[in-house]
Formats: sequence, structure tokens, C-alpha cells
Amino acid sequence: MPPYELGDPALDRQIRRLVAAAAPEGGGLPPDAHLAEEMIVTALRLLRDRADRADLRLINTALKEMRYAFLVFSRYRDVRKAAVFGSARTPASDPNYALAEALAAHLAWERGWMVMTGAGPGIMEAANKGAGERSFGVNIRLPFEDEPNRFVPPDRVINFKYFFPRKLAFVKESHAFVLFPGGFGTLDETLETLTLMQTGKSDLHPVILMEAPGTGYWQEWLAFVRNTLVPQGMIADDDLSLVRFTHDVAEAGNEVTRFYANYHSQRYVDGRLVLRLLHPPTPEQIERLNEAFGDIVVSGRIEAVTATPVEAEEGDHPGLPRLRLHFNRRSLGRLRALIDHLNTLAP
Repeated sequence: MPPYELGDPALDRQIRRLVAAAAPEGGGLPPDAHLAEEMIVTALRLLRDRADRADLRLINTALKEMRYAFLVFSRYRDVRKAAVFGSARTPASDPNYALAEALAAHLAWERGWMVMTGAGPGIMEAANKGAGERSFGVNIRLPFEDEPNRFVPPDRVINFKYFFPRKLAFVKESHAFVLFPGGFGTLDETLETLTLMQTGKSDLHPVILMEAPGTGYWQEWLAFVRNTLVPQGMIADDDLSLVRFTHDVAEAGNEVTRFYANYHSQRYVDGRLVLRLLHPPTPEQIERLNEAFGDIVVSGRIEAVTATPVEAEEGDHPGLPRLRLHFNRRSLGRLRALIDHLNTLAP
């Protein structure tokens, strides 16, 4: 593939010199410096394209917001985080407010996680209140709702003008999602989270639909999914395994942490899915995996492997045991079942 450049040798040399001059002091040129060069090339190509001012402002704002968000989260890269979504209109007297506060406190102070919300009032405020110093606020600037709630630590508030980079931050940084009753925004976040997992555009994560007993919200949504979407072939029956429903704080906490009892992370290398684990399965256990989940393997077998060369080169958890399979990239519900099974193998 040809290099992504302006095509003007003199300007391309200037870009490379600029990136080299801006490298962190004492560290030399970072291995991914070429990506910074390509971002500069893209910006200059936009000028050459005579891009509309509104388009330039959109890209400029989104890029600056994402850079700052990544910087804030980079300080907590090794701490797992749960995103809590729900209505901004839920009053403090509502049982779902109390449940969200209790759930966030449980995850933060008993499970050792951090909690992310949209930094607004209602359910978001309750979760930030429960998590206290172990919380983040990913705030969206709206005409009627601009300031983050008072329970988010100021150094962990990230403000966004546009929804799309804000959603990216949630998906990129969250290891679990807990969804309380809410309006269009909550439903949008629910469906987008599930869509990204169902289509393989994001890794699998625990997704928990939660509400106080007797409030009657997610049961009706789940009934619509089971009784309409599945029978009409809009989704597969296995897709329902991507979500869990509960009223109970401890059950939700168990669901969140159990997902990572053995499973660590995943990535694709040369078209093959690599599952990183904390504990290696035995040959006998791998044989049973092939018998139980051979239907999602396009060719070959599920096999134990060491870190691939690209993972080792990038320092992508090279010391962890791994399984590799030629996954069909469609049966995400079945893949979730495979991960659940692997988690039962943890000592």
C-alpha cells in the first residue's frame, strides 16, 4: 500500500520533520509517529479540498475533544470501568435513583471498579453520587443542560459538543454497561451498544438492564424483542444472550465481574479471533470447547496459541495465554456463550 502523503515531496518532508521535532523529549520518535503524520496530511488535504467551514469546525472540535478524553482516561487505563446510563429526569425520590446509587457504590467500593456516566442529573447523578471519587463524567453540552452534576470529580469531567465522539469515548473506555430506565437517549445508548457488539464492531462486554422492582420498564422492552424481533427474524434468538436483566445490585455486580473471571480481551490477527485469558485451559477442556462451539468456527479448530508476532511487537499482553479460532463473525450470541464457558474454567 502506498504511503498516505500529500504527494508533494517538499511538503511531505516538512511534515516528517515537524512530527520528529514535536516528539516527546528524551523518548525519541514514537513508533506510531507515522499516524500523526497522516493526521496532518488529512488536515492539509481538507484545505486542498476547499472543505466547508462547518465541516472543518466539526472535525477540529471532535479531534480536540477526543484527544483530551483519551488523555484523561489514559491515567486509569488499568482500572475496569462500568458505564451507567439512564434518564436525566429521574427524581431523587424515585426507587431507580436509589438503585443506581447503590449499584455504583457497590461496583466502586466493593468490586474495585470505576463508574462512568453522562454527568447529568437523574440516574447519572445517582451513579456519580454512589461512586464518588471513583467516577467519571462524560458530559454533553446541551441548550437546557450544560453543567455536570456536583458529584463528578472536576478532573474527571470531559465535555463534548457532539454526541458521536462522546459515544466513542463510552464504548472505547467501558468494560461493562448498566442501563436504567430512560428516554430516547437511554434507548439510543442501549441499542447502539448492542448493535456494535452484534455486528462485531466492538468487543463483547457485560450489558445489564436494571430497574427497581415494580417499575416495569425493561420487561416490556424485552417482551417486544422476544415476541416481535426474534419471530420476524430481525435478530437471532442467541442475540438475547448479549443482555442480562436484574433488579438486584449483587447480581449485577456478579455479572459484571464474572465476565472477566478468566476472559481478558480479544482482537483479530490475520482474520482469526484471538481470545486472551487469565488461565490456560487444559487440552481436554479445549477438546470440549471444539465439541460444544464448533458451529461458530468457519475452518480449523479452536486452539491454544502464544502471542502472535504482531501482538508481541505491540506489547499487547504478550504474556497471557490465548485461544485462536476462525470465527464466523456472525454468531456473537454464541461467542458470548463461549466466553461465559471459559469463565467457568477459572480456578
